[in-house]
Amino acid sequence: MSGRVEATGEPSPGASPPAQENATEQRRRTKIIFVVYVIVALDVTWMFLQFSVTPYLAKKLGFDTLWFGYLQTTVGVIQLLGGPIFGRFADVFGARAALSLACSSTVVFFLLLAIAENPAMLFIHKLPTVFMHVLTASQMVVADLSAPEKRADALSKLGLCFGIGMITGSTLGGHLSTRYGETFTACFGAVGSAFSLLLVLKFIPKTTKSQASSTNKDSENKSKSIFNVGEITRLLKFPGVKRTFLVKIVAGLPTGIFQVMFTVIALDFFKLRPEQNGYLMAYFGVASMVVQGGVVGRLTSRYSENSLLLLAIGVSSLVGLAQAYMQNVFQFCLIVFPMMFSLSLFNVITDTMLTKSVPSSDTGTMMGLCASVQSLLRTVGPTVGGFLYVNYGISSIGLIQFVVNVGVFGLMLQRHLSRTAGHQE
Repeated sequence: MSGRVEATGEPSPGASPPAQENATEQRRRTKIIFVVYVIVALDVTWMFLQFSVTPYLAKKLGFDTLWFGYLQTTVGVIQLLGGPIFGRFADVFGARAALSLACSSTVVFFLLLAIAENPAMLFIHKLPTVFMHVLTASQMVVADLSAPEKRADALSKLGLCFGIGMITGSTLGGHLSTRYGETFTACFGAVGSAFSLLLVLKFIPKTTKSQASSTNKDSENKSKSIFNVGEITRLLKFPGVKRTFLVKIVAGLPTGIFQVMFTVIALDFFKLRPEQNGYLMAYFGVASMVVQGGVVGRLTSRYSENSLLLLAIGVSSLVGLAQAYMQNVFQFCLIVFPMMFSLSLFNVITDTMLTKSVPSSDTGTMMGLCASVQSLLRTVGPTVGGFLYVNYGISSIGLIQFVVNVGVFGLMLQRHLSRTAGHQE
């Protein structure tokens, strides 16, 4: 056939010009997506490097569990406000500008952390997190450049990069912090973030939107501000968006509480040193890589999104029950794989459903709203989690996750069965 493309990815000698153009465009998109995966892996590495600094520096500066919760809440509030605006910024000004802004903010973040010598500076160094949305911008690029039927698998690969970064950052951060101190580790993160910025400027195109989408939206984007609340909230009016957001918030809240409290749990409940905490986070990364790379992608190609969402919520409820009764690090390690499975599957499926519900020209804004959901969980999570942990112990967090997710699972299952019965009739 004249338009056939060989398995190597090169067009055959007799390929028609449109087929050659399509093959060239596909290779270009694949290259950009690969670079984005590298940028995400590096960004997560620097972030987990920071996790080996902040809790121990906070403890040195006199922070107790409650004040560390306030510090985490501050980050959640800042990113809650910045997420939708950043997503709108990405849609208006393009992928390169968005990723450049995110990486530059990360550089400033680490430089401020390096000079944090009092509690006030520890709070001030969190201010750049308003624009630190590398993952949000990367999700937009992947959503723009991947076919709708392959979007879930492409987004799940970002989770694989997350696992790689978690392993590298946790291990590296633990060693650097133990041997050279918090200041050196923070400076190392600043240099690494600057390298990520260079990759963005070198390889990421100005925009990743389709030509038709860019043409249709060009006049609107020029005339409307990135702070236009109506332009952001109108996405909630698309069919199915509000319901998916509600599920994402309600079912994700208990898991978010455990996540934001984990540094405190590792430090106070498990009594881990920085290096040991780094090894545990690296174990998280291995679990994330196995789940994202070998499980989630295959499931999304075989089963419906609604069925997989039910599965994720059901497994999450059982994970909460197990967390309520764990007593040591070994027992927690047994829980990690099902926990990462439910968390990864839940995030990938909800993000995929939401981006499919809106035009391709608005994927950045939608990803910004998704990021704001995670920020909302981080905002209320430390306060609620700190209160529960101090007054009722770690078991209360797990039991709440179990009860809430069982309730959401029951309501969704009932709705799913009702729709199935309606279709059969």
